[in-house]
Amino acid sequence: MSYDWIGWFATALFMTSYFCKDAVTLRRVQGVAALAWAAYGVAIHAWPVIVANVLVTSVALWTSLNATPPSAGPPGARATGYR
Repeated sequence: MSYDWIGWFATALFMTSYFCKDAVTLRRVQGVAALAWAAYGVAIHAWPVIVANVLVTSVALWTSLNATPPSAGPPGARATGYR
């Protein structure tokens, strides 16, 4: 049985993440993509693929859940990137 479709699905998810404008959404999409890659690793019995992507999934989802939103500052203020 071919599990190539799981790898292609994971690739499509990862590519989709490049269109995410919000950092939290980006991390969550990449976390789900890494989870799909881990599932592909399980299907093909590839421990390096499984371990690497479980780690990436964990970090991506953890950082997306613990992200603090940037402060908007006073009304009409422009973001300069300096603090």
